[in-house]
Amino acid sequence: MNKKRLFLYFSFYLAITLCALLVATLFTSKVIREFYYKQTCADLETRIRLLEEHLTPFFLRGEIEELNRYCLIYGEKSEARLTVIRDDGVVVADSKEHPSRLDNHKTRPEVATALAGRVSSSIRFSYTLQKNLMYVAIPIKEENGAIRGCLRISVPSTLIDVPLGLIQSQIAYGTLALALLVAVVTWFISRQISRPIIAMRSGARRFAAGDFSEKISLSGPSELIDLGGTLNRMARSLDQQIQTVVSQRNELQAIFNSMVEGVFTVDDGEHITSINGAACLLLDTSQEVAVGQTVLEVVRNSDLKLFVLRALQTKDGVEEDLSLTHLARGDRQIQAHGVLLKGIVGKKQQALIVLHDVTQLRRLEAIRRDFVANVSHELKTPVTSIQGFVETLLDGGMDDPQYAGEFLAIIQKQAMRLGAIIEDLLTLSRIEQGQQDLDLSCSPLAPLLATVETSCRYKAEKLGLQLDCHCDENIMVKMNPPLLELAVLNLVDNGLKYSRTSGQKVTVRVRKQDETVFIDVEDEGEGIAQEHQERLFERFYRVDKARSRKQGGTGLGLSIVKHIIQSHDGTVFVRSEPRRGTVFTIALPRCHSCTKVT
Repeated sequence: MNKKRLFLYFSFYLAITLCALLVATLFTSKVIREFYYKQTCADLETRIRLLEEHLTPFFLRGEIEELNRYCLIYGEKSEARLTVIRDDGVVVADSKEHPSRLDNHKTRPEVATALAGRVSSSIRFSYTLQKNLMYVAIPIKEENGAIRGCLRISVPSTLIDVPLGLIQSQIAYGTLALALLVAVVTWFISRQISRPIIAMRSGARRFAAGDFSEKISLSGPSELIDLGGTLNRMARSLDQQIQTVVSQRNELQAIFNSMVEGVFTVDDGEHITSINGAACLLLDTSQEVAVGQTVLEVVRNSDLKLFVLRALQTKDGVEEDLSLTHLARGDRQIQAHGVLLKGIVGKKQQALIVLHDVTQLRRLEAIRRDFVANVSHELKTPVTSIQGFVETLLDGGMDDPQYAGEFLAIIQKQAMRLGAIIEDLLTLSRIEQGQQDLDLSCSPLAPLLATVETSCRYKAEKLGLQLDCHCDENIMVKMNPPLLELAVLNLVDNGLKYSRTSGQKVTVRVRKQDETVFIDVEDEGEGIAQEHQERLFERFYRVDKARSRKQGGTGLGLSIVKHIIQSHDGTVFVRSEPRRGTVFTIALPRCHSCTKVT
């Protein structure tokens, strides 16, 4: 029993005692009040009976002046109000007010009862005297029994309430003193009895919570001392065992939570019993939600449910590749391993499931395969062409000047294409290696775009296309001008290459939005289908391979653009629809410190 509980019990019993005393006090006060009122009423009736012999003759003889004089004299001596009322309710004499100023009293309760022939009493407010009065009225009868009126006597209720209030105050004070005495005695006795039990219970709770630093104090009866000693010895033994278990558990928990692989355990009902953070991330859940739920309730994936079921039923373990749909991170490729745990006494059979996210690995493998295949193909094509024409020349083609010149021109063209591919690969490598040490400074965009426009103007006119550049001279960005110029130049050149017919327009437009500067390169060409847009910036990826090679592209231009913009802490993205043109957008952080003011 702790102090709080003891206090609650003590308060409860004290409240019951106080309620009992309060009820007794109220009942006693009510009885005393009723008794006192009855005594007062009886006294007033006795007094009015004594006055009846003197006042009735004056009233019956019609000697109203003598009746009023007698009422005044008696009222002053007795501090009571006397009133004589006719049977029609008219006041003919009163000891406090002139009868003419008083209204008809026939409806007064005590008067109405007295005129009916009975003695009546009441306590009510007097509008004449503006205070509460106690009234007693008796009928005035003739010798033949006819009722001619009534005689009424009244006294202020304060004459009753004041002594009653004193009596009630004394009772209340006595009750309060008794309650305090009971409270003190009860508290002292309960403390003497409960102190050793409270100390022992507090110690037991500390032991249950794993706190063995303080022993239980031994006091009280011998039985309690023996019990306290036993608890102390048990605590020492538990402390040693718990320290060992906690150390082992902490080591396992640290390993469990720090694992990159997702790990969770399930019982034979497929309920998750434990799960680490990596598994929560993969399954798009949390430990609070997952623990206690079935695997299918946590993640709606029938393949994972079947895998868990096989893990629970197979002794040698299972392994399988799964695909999980992740709302925040897209589809994930998972390599799952499951093994049945050895049965623990008192616990259900469990299985351990390990999930390894191989999405990035598979994607990198696919990119590597595509890159190797693409770069091999891109390099093999010009090399094969060069080799074929060289062999033709060596086999006698050199003897024919016309064919020799044509073959050498083809060899030169393929060699230049091979050189362009190698140069673009070297450019990509230099950009990737130098991203951390890139020299960036605040510079205006307008001169850079003017240089791009000048560089591409001749090609645009040759193709019959229109090239427009729009840029506010005050727009500044933090950049490496040669690299950013190369990125914009590649996008403009790409727009010129893939415009459909002459007369179309390629537009470069610069706009600001909040803290970002956007460079839009828009063309009116064939457009790009949605399925190609996600892979557009991969190396050697081509939407239309035949047309790209015919245009002389290396397949690395957009990859170079992507890496240049990333080195500027920006992003590049594309918006396009087939036959509606394409818009490539470069988003760069706005430069504040160097913004011009006009």
